[in-house]
Amino acid sequence: MSRRKPPAGPGGLVIVDKPAGMTSHDVVGAVRRLVGTRRVGHAGTLDPMATGVLVLGVERATKLLTQLTLTDKVYSATIRFGQGSDTDDADGQLGPISSTAELSQDRVVAAMGGFAGAIAQVPSDVSAIKVDGRRAYALVRAGETVDLAARSVTVSRFELTGESRRVDGFFDVDVLVECSTGTYVRALARDLGMLLGVGAHLTALRRTRVGPFTEDHAITLEELAAVGGQLPLPLPEAIAASMPTRRITPEQASELSFGRTIEPAGIAGPYGAIDEAGAAVALLVESGGRARPTLGFTPKG
Repeated sequence: MSRRKPPAGPGGLVIVDKPAGMTSHDVVGAVRRLVGTRRVGHAGTLDPMATGVLVLGVERATKLLTQLTLTDKVYSATIRFGQGSDTDDADGQLGPISSTAELSQDRVVAAMGGFAGAIAQVPSDVSAIKVDGRRAYALVRAGETVDLAARSVTVSRFELTGESRRVDGFFDVDVLVECSTGTYVRALARDLGMLLGVGAHLTALRRTRVGPFTEDHAITLEELAAVGGQLPLPLPEAIAASMPTRRITPEQASELSFGRTIEPAGIAGPYGAIDEAGAAVALLVESGGRARPTLGFTPKG
């Protein structure tokens, strides 16, 4: 891909349809080259095997990412029963094969019910969670033992999306998962396989939604290159797509740029403050009868 340098600006969001085989860091690097800036970050990683919605912030919109990571996410996945993996997906070292002759769709559905709602989940050892300042996957690859603590996550939906099927002695099911941030779908597959006594791992994983952003918002890296790296969602539009907004006067914009409060508008926050020219000024929350900025996007004055 050729390097593009669009005009400098306040930035915005790029919703990338991540291809399989790339890490999230690889995608960040590609977008940096295409938009001509190093100030690019993402809101939640996807495993190399996974595809789908990856939200990236560019320039000032990187400040939005802390708001976007604390949102629900939706995935489609294929779980293969009859064999585990040391990474809980098909990219890892596969374990011994177990018979699935006694496994049925009804048994799988019944077992899935135990993973709905608030649950305690132990992430995969090969994850991006930091242990003493180092990523868990890096410790595992260095031959060290990782003992990750269980974390509280919420699974709002965990359901079959089609008929189960037998493939080469394995038992495959397609599922939809709607969950809180921090949930590992491959850990759901691992734990479900353990509960059924046959082992399991993911053979496919696609993220279809992150907060308000879906596959309909996503573009490929090739499509981003074709438009010269121009951002599909400039900062004001990115804010409007993810939260409520209000119009503010030039005087209010000046006050906010100095970190001062302004009159409230009765909007449950956070929400965006947009000036008369359509530029994003700040994110606001209301408390104590005032609207105060939590993030600013404009220089003082």
